[in-house]
Amino acid sequence: MLLHVDGLGIHLAGKPIVRDLGFQLNAGELLVVLGPNGAGKSTLLKGLAGEHKIANGQVSFAGCTLQNWPKREIAKRRAVMPQRVEVNFPLTVEEIVRLGRPAEPLSQSMPVVLELMDMLDVAHLRYRLAPGLSGGEQQRVQLARVLAQVWDAQGPVLLLLDECTSALDPAHQQQVFSLLRRLAKQRGFAVLAVAHDLNLAARFADRLLLLHHGQCYTSGQPFEVLNETVLAAVYGLSARIIKLEEGYPLVVPRDDGQVPAYASPSPSSTAPVNPSCLQAS
Repeated sequence: MLLHVDGLGIHLAGKPIVRDLGFQLNAGELLVVLGPNGAGKSTLLKGLAGEHKIANGQVSFAGCTLQNWPKREIAKRRAVMPQRVEVNFPLTVEEIVRLGRPAEPLSQSMPVVLELMDMLDVAHLRYRLAPGLSGGEQQRVQLARVLAQVWDAQGPVLLLLDECTSALDPAHQQQVFSLLRRLAKQRGFAVLAVAHDLNLAARFADRLLLLHHGQCYTSGQPFEVLNETVLAAVYGLSARIIKLEEGYPLVVPRDDGQVPAYASPSPSSTAPVNPSCLQAS
């Protein structure tokens, strides 16, 4: 395994947000983290990125705990895209993507920058200033910058992406997740992506990790995680699941709207302990 999370706890302002969370992520795997608003998805990602202090448990990357990785070395192998990145300076698209590269001559950085701008469909925006871009364009530019950081890394690579397609139109959502899956399968990247789109996750993810009140409610392949009972319990969503001939499930909300909303947990309550959350795959 490339990433191993065991008994992870993260507290914000003294309040536990992520509690006793355990999972694994292998090289060549795309894991999508799902859950309702406030479930702890972004907090989890920030903990894995080193932005939030780990209160309990342990996180290991490539056999070494995160705390023991030299910052310069892990920056060559772990790239992070937060949920929101605002660029208010008059930088061009090309300059922003180049920010992901190490200090190197232009002759070395530009081939990577041009390749990634083309791959993320922002090459035509090369000389545009960032503040004038749409939200979706800015999101694709930021993803190109994140990939530039680890594009020619030697050794294991971990991508941590927080809602990297939230501002994209459907075509670009498909394009980005297709790229992430190719990077996992063809280059061995380990990709952890937070998302809200259940059907996009079902289409591209190898596994899903469903968070509820800061804990793993269940995890597994899309058909194992996305069922009517789970969606009602976690999201308060009434939906039916259609098995598509393409081999993945389609979540279709029912016209009767939501089932009765789930109750907020008491301080001592926990999500159901599901053995799937403790398995490697």
